[in-house]
Amino acid sequence: MKKFGLIGEKLPHSFSKILHNTAFDVLNLNYEYELYEIDVDTAKNIKDFMKKNNLDGINVTIPYKRTVMDGLDFISEEAEKIGAVNTIKNVNGKLYGYNTDYYGFMYQLNVNNVEINNSRVVILGSGGASKAVISCVKDLGAKEVYLVSRNKSDKQSKNDVNLIDYEDLKEIKAQVIINTTPVGMYPKVDFSPVNEDIIKNFDYVIDVVYNPLKTKFMEIGENLDKKTCGGIEMLIMQGLKSEEIWNDFVISKEDTNKIISKLKKEI
Repeated sequence: MKKFGLIGEKLPHSFSKILHNTAFDVLNLNYEYELYEIDVDTAKNIKDFMKKNNLDGINVTIPYKRTVMDGLDFISEEAEKIGAVNTIKNVNGKLYGYNTDYYGFMYQLNVNNVEINNSRVVILGSGGASKAVISCVKDLGAKEVYLVSRNKSDKQSKNDVNLIDYEDLKEIKAQVIINTTPVGMYPKVDFSPVNEDIIKNFDYVIDVVYNPLKTKFMEIGENLDKKTCGGIEMLIMQGLKSEEIWNDFVISKEDTNKIISKLKKEI
């Protein structure tokens, strides 16, 4: 039996086990998927961890998407470009790193009809997820991209991305604001990364957090009559892309729809 899993620092919020076990069931695969809360030293020695636990592949979440990269034998072009890995495949002891967050976020935007081309986009957070989001919105033709960091010393323009702090954000009006921070994630669901005074300056309010399905950030947006969407579509599609990488196959549209339908009943 093949074994897969998710590594992260804290995982009480995760739907990944439900997602992948649902996919295994629909695809008739006798595989197992577990959650592994690990420390940073273990993440740095990812090859030893995977060998010890006999893992054929893993997903990587906060805060280890960059940490694991030095322990890999190969990193895909898109993961190198993004600067983060969220999927690792074990091939005879050699570890191959990929980034499927890009594909998941692209799907989230498309299925919710979010228009990025020629828009000004603000991204909250500078972790691994934000790197995939930046790459995605730039590829979709965003006119300007602002990355919001709490560290004022980081303020600069880098790779066509304007780095600003939360004080600067008060002066910006744009089409799209995207939360890539864990603020508002279960169990601390009563928090938003920014308040109403900020959110009112945007047309689209997008969260990559998927638990809860409607975050406080999104709720504020809805109350202001903004268009909102949460991260559940991104989660599902990045997970299914991982499955394709691990197993060297393409999941049909029919099976994808079956998995999504079944997940919606379970989540």
